[in-house]
Amino acid sequence: MNKATQRIPKPSWLKIRLNMGEDFLEVRRTLNELDLHTVCQEARCPNIYECWSNRTATFMIAGDVCTRRCGFCAVSKGEPKPLDHDEPAHVAEAVRKLNLRHAVITGVNRDDKSDGGAEHWAATIRAVRALNPDCKVEVLIPDFEGNDDALDVVLDARPDVLNHNTETVPRLYRRVRPHARYREWTMKLLARAAERRDRERRGMLTKSGIMVGLGETAEEIIETMRDLRAVDCDVLTVGQYLQPAERRLPVERYYTPEEFADFKRAGLEMGFRGPLVRSSYHAHEHKPENAHKISEAILAEQEAQGRRRELRVLNNLA
Repeated sequence: MNKATQRIPKPSWLKIRLNMGEDFLEVRRTLNELDLHTVCQEARCPNIYECWSNRTATFMIAGDVCTRRCGFCAVSKGEPKPLDHDEPAHVAEAVRKLNLRHAVITGVNRDDKSDGGAEHWAATIRAVRALNPDCKVEVLIPDFEGNDDALDVVLDARPDVLNHNTETVPRLYRRVRPHARYREWTMKLLARAAERRDRERRGMLTKSGIMVGLGETAEEIIETMRDLRAVDCDVLTVGQYLQPAERRLPVERYYTPEEFADFKRAGLEMGFRGPLVRSSYHAHEHKPENAHKISEAILAEQEAQGRRRELRVLNNLA
């Protein structure tokens, strides 16, 4: 086997146990009945068994085909189908049937739409809240190619958590996220969301995530964390990249639990006030009202969309 393509053996701490109990089957039945996609399935997430057994799922809207070709992602690429205008209602009904108190909604990039699909995002938030008024809504949105008006459409729908993943350090963007822009789109989006949140005095959290193991250095990770704090990002997720398919970027190294502990300490010192964990994994525990209860770090099981090993840190907000 060519050394460049040879996979590094997966460490023992990344192994998970499968659980396909009744709760898992009920989630699968509900999603199939409503013809819904989840990032759990499309991104081949190894945590699907645990999350679905806990009756949690991350809904993926706007179709199952992405208009971009990021090097880390397993979601299908190509020409997407027209938006399903019944999808917002179907997501809302799934949230009701699963009796969720915290719904996480992500989606593919829709660069074929002038607004990047922003109105579809907003319609889904409104539909979920109308049918489930006590449910918190977290959205993991694309960058909308830097379209400020599109971001405002999503913010007008008032999500409880606004997440946009940074994914990697700026040096690796061309290889990992060739169509994205680190400062012009990602950092600007997070800064504008925080500015509007503060101006309108709303309780929304801003959130972002980065993957490690793609060839970055520890110093670059720390610098990216500083950039995120500079745009008032509240919650950071740090996770181990796991190659989801043979044609996706290979893992260049696995970080140890001790190294994640170092990232935890650095994040807390910078002032990140929420959990360092992937947005969709155990996301129901990341709500603002839970953040004051715990101030300890816990190594999480694994990843989600980009396949990550994660460190969950709930810091005291008081």
